[in-house]
Amino acid sequence: MTDIFNYSRRPSGVVHVGAIDIGGDNPVRIQSMTTTSTDDTEGSVAQAERIIKAGGELVRLTTQGTKEAENLKNINAGIRSHGFNTPLVADVHFNPNVADVAARYAEKVRINPGNYVDPARKFIKREYTDEEYADELRKIEERFVPFLNICKANHTAIRIGVNHGSLSDRIRNRYGDTPEGIVESCMEFLRICKKQDFSDVVISIKSSNTVVMVRSVRLLVTTMEHEDMHYPLHLGVTEAGEGEDGRIKSAVGIGALLADGIGDTIRVSLSEEPEEEIPVARRLVEYIGRKAGHLLIPAEAYGGFDWVHPERRLTQAVGNIGGENVPVVIGNLSPIPSPKARGVPVKADYVYLGSDVPEEFEEGQRYIVDFNVYADLIRSPKAQEEHLAERLFPIFPVTAMPFMAQVHSPLKFLVLQFGTPADEYIACLRQHPETVVVCTSNHRNRLGDQRALVHEMMIAGLQNPVVMAQMYRLNDKEQFQLESAADMGALMIDGLTDGIWLMNDGNLGADVIEDTSFGILQAARLRTSKTEYISCPGCGRTLYDLRETIARIKAATADMKGLKIGIMGCIVNGPGEMADADYGYVGAGVNRVSLYRKQVCVEKNIPQEVAVEHLLALIRKDREAAG
Repeated sequence: MTDIFNYSRRPSGVVHVGAIDIGGDNPVRIQSMTTTSTDDTEGSVAQAERIIKAGGELVRLTTQGTKEAENLKNINAGIRSHGFNTPLVADVHFNPNVADVAARYAEKVRINPGNYVDPARKFIKREYTDEEYADELRKIEERFVPFLNICKANHTAIRIGVNHGSLSDRIRNRYGDTPEGIVESCMEFLRICKKQDFSDVVISIKSSNTVVMVRSVRLLVTTMEHEDMHYPLHLGVTEAGEGEDGRIKSAVGIGALLADGIGDTIRVSLSEEPEEEIPVARRLVEYIGRKAGHLLIPAEAYGGFDWVHPERRLTQAVGNIGGENVPVVIGNLSPIPSPKARGVPVKADYVYLGSDVPEEFEEGQRYIVDFNVYADLIRSPKAQEEHLAERLFPIFPVTAMPFMAQVHSPLKFLVLQFGTPADEYIACLRQHPETVVVCTSNHRNRLGDQRALVHEMMIAGLQNPVVMAQMYRLNDKEQFQLESAADMGALMIDGLTDGIWLMNDGNLGADVIEDTSFGILQAARLRTSKTEYISCPGCGRTLYDLRETIARIKAATADMKGLKIGIMGCIVNGPGEMADADYGYVGAGVNRVSLYRKQVCVEKNIPQEVAVEHLLALIRKDREAAG
């Protein structure tokens, strides 16, 4: 049973992959994947070595056919001749015969249960009888066991890698497009491994949807525990994208699991050069690893909380915070440009002023001020003139709880942290349902500490909304984005977040902090504030210029708020991930692209040079039709 308050690594077995071990007490391993053709020996060796020199501990290569699988022997030899012993992982889809060959030349082979034996999905609807379903499972076992025997003979490890975007029609028809279906797709293969006493198995469950990814992995861990399985886990968010959005999205999903001690190897999938993924992954692993050995958090879990199937905590809305409202963003005063010239004009819902009152208040903006200046300010002629009573609200430190009854406001904020005498703050909040709690922590494991406070509130039956406040002292923008996204990941997935307030004592601009706040909420599917791009990192299966295409599409659609666009290198996950995107741009061949609306292909095999224009025309046509 996972201790949601106190950090420790999930116990797992140890898997031998060439020169390294994964799981057990071993460090969380970092890996990436080449984008070269696996037929290109020289190019693949060069790119693999760039990944290794950046700190990659495993290198994965796409292995489309037998020819590519056989060339792994030459790539492996080339890397070894240069003094590197980093294990190679063959990535196999659609053809189990290729996996048989790859197992002889790679230290590890990744197979996808969605297309290993099951035919390529067509999103058809069909009812399977129990007998028909059992017959399909027998077919899997008959084909999978010979592969395991080859792996045993060659001391080759495997990864059973389930992708949300490539579930088979069989699984989708029986379980739906759900975490339960994703987990069962994995368990079908794991049960065969256990039956065959094959233990060198690593598992991954990935999705471009961080909520689906985290919930599925939580369910998998619980299901494996129930069936006495302890295989190591590989973590990743597929099609995370590039730049800041890709980093934030990866940190939300991967960080939410690492923070609960889950994960033995990770890959941060960015639509960038593979070696650029490594330092991002390393920072994430090192940051979460600092929780180890922290001071015990003596908390009790609320009996109605389900870690595997979390729902948003029931709250009574106070103003626009809590209830059914999307989580709010609170920012600090120091210069927040408005309106923003970055495409979508977003801004913090509330701006904290402290005791400093500006000469002018921005029209329509809500503000938070320290309680000791609130009363005088709200009665001032300026406040009367600008109707500030409707958008100016007091905040109280915990020591000022006795003064809350003396200050009249329809919305108040109270700063709390776990360890505050419960009988005192619980009585206060019951007396003041108009209060929003600002949950802070200075504990080394702030996730566990902040969870503890909210669970204590839930046990007491309190329904005050909670804003999660995180404080940092960082000067590096990427580090700030990764750490704040990782800290917020599980809190958002758990359904405990009615707002986010990021603060930083460093030289980062307030616009960076505000952008990060909105980016984190969007990555967790809690609030959409800009166009989202679900783009894969590319690999040897990508037969068009992926990065140039991403740049062109982003430039042309950046102002389309709320739109999700998938940009996929090939069909392995492309059509499947279209379920989570409004439109899809999917590689179909050499410099050929197919366009999708959701999961429906609407144009096939368009020349790449005109495909972006066709995509934009499709979007414009739909928007005009919708009025």
